[in-house]
Amino acid sequence: MEGTIFSIIPALLMLVLVLLTRKVLISLGAGIIVGALFIHDFNLFGMVKEIWFIFYEIFVSEGSLNIGNILLLSFLLLLGIMTAFLQASGGSRAFGDWMIQRVKTRKGAQLMSAVLGLIIFIDDYFNSLAVGQIARPLTDRHRVSRAKLAYFIDSTSAPVTVISPISSWGAYIIGILGGLFAANGITDIAPLEAFIKMIPFNLYALGAVLLVFVVAYFKMDIGPMRTHEQRAIKTGQLYDPNQDNIPGDLGDTFKPHENGRVFHLLTPIGVLIIATVLMMVITGINNTEGTVNILTIFANTDVNLSLFTGGLIAVLTNLLFHLQQSKPKANTMKIIIEGIKTMLPAIYILLLAWMIGSIIGTLETGEYLAGVVESASISPSLLPFLFFIIAGIMALATGTSWGTFGIMLPIAAEVTSISNMDLLLPTLAAVLAGSVFGDHCTPISDTTILSSTGAGANHIDHVLTQLPYAIIVAVAASVGYLLIGTLNQVVLPLIITFAVIIGICLLLQFLVKTKLSDE
Repeated sequence: MEGTIFSIIPALLMLVLVLLTRKVLISLGAGIIVGALFIHDFNLFGMVKEIWFIFYEIFVSEGSLNIGNILLLSFLLLLGIMTAFLQASGGSRAFGDWMIQRVKTRKGAQLMSAVLGLIIFIDDYFNSLAVGQIARPLTDRHRVSRAKLAYFIDSTSAPVTVISPISSWGAYIIGILGGLFAANGITDIAPLEAFIKMIPFNLYALGAVLLVFVVAYFKMDIGPMRTHEQRAIKTGQLYDPNQDNIPGDLGDTFKPHENGRVFHLLTPIGVLIIATVLMMVITGINNTEGTVNILTIFANTDVNLSLFTGGLIAVLTNLLFHLQQSKPKANTMKIIIEGIKTMLPAIYILLLAWMIGSIIGTLETGEYLAGVVESASISPSLLPFLFFIIAGIMALATGTSWGTFGIMLPIAAEVTSISNMDLLLPTLAAVLAGSVFGDHCTPISDTTILSSTGAGANHIDHVLTQLPYAIIVAVAASVGYLLIGTLNQVVLPLIITFAVIIGICLLLQFLVKTKLSDE
């Protein structure tokens, strides 16, 4: 079944079940079981052995601990503990009181969340979790639904990091470009120069960021998002009350400390940001052989170790504040235990997402889709459009942007270097754009999982509410890529992409108002 059309069945089954049942753990589990059966030709013993081996490899790989995964999971637990301390200390409540005097509207709260996503661009994981911690107290006070906050976080994490050369994503992509150019004999452009020139061709990333601000400013609540926003405004219920196990949300577990101050929230978060970025620089320098510069630092940084270190120092800062406060309202162990419990749903989803990602990798789903593209007879003018679509499908099925980069960028470089070198950079940018689009649509993406965790939203609610917005941008980007292939320029296609996004938004707003007036 490996490398054949049957290899897409587990991913397709998982996606269909998610949409039908809204039960992400059951859906992921079904995909894992069916995929393992395919790998072992429906041998039940082989299936069980495969599933155990994949789970075991998350923690132990090639006879040694898988430190990266363990550190990331540990960071999530630390983030839960930190969230509990922030609530128990009264820092979250104080920050909400302080900000609501300065940001007096729901629109302002949403715009601030979007701006924070642009500012924290070093890494998508870091963006997803840090923005949620900062913005949530304010958006909660203004009755902005958690699903909408998750959308703001997710649509300003990967779309921003994928166009930023000074980020973990940018460094990774530049490294891939260097190898591709050498393999294809491309010597007239440096990888960094190519990356920067590709930015305006990344229509989905730029369009996604534009749409975030359109949604925030013009109250563009469409599809399932409208239901969540209306519930939040009318009842103050920020997520579906019928959904259990909201990651990162403590509800009313603790009564905030009466003497909580703004610095009880801002100081630990500041410590988290500073310690994490500093550790990224230190690990990047230590892991770099040869010339050390800003790009090599972020190309070689250890993100998971940096997150864990920053999280640990931030939790210790929280603990110090907690011990200094008079008459704490909750004992220390209860805070730690409750904080850990809030992160368990996110960890369960992440573990199963990693497992189905491994299954899909063994089935060579990505390689099959890539082979279909490579063997097809394609008009050069359609290359940017087709690579955008195929990269989106691959990222949707596999749940990994980086994996899609690694598979599709070499194919895009080879095809365009043979057929039309003028379309090299637009086609490579289309691969990046499609990968982020697929990442936004799949429930098994790390970034999507962490965005819902950071916002304290139900994971499937986040996926379903973000989907219409992702499709709007993808439709507009598709039009842009067709024009790029035809016109071989970027300014007009970029303008038209933005115009299509705004046009679709205006049309949807008109239809919603018409429907409301009829009712």
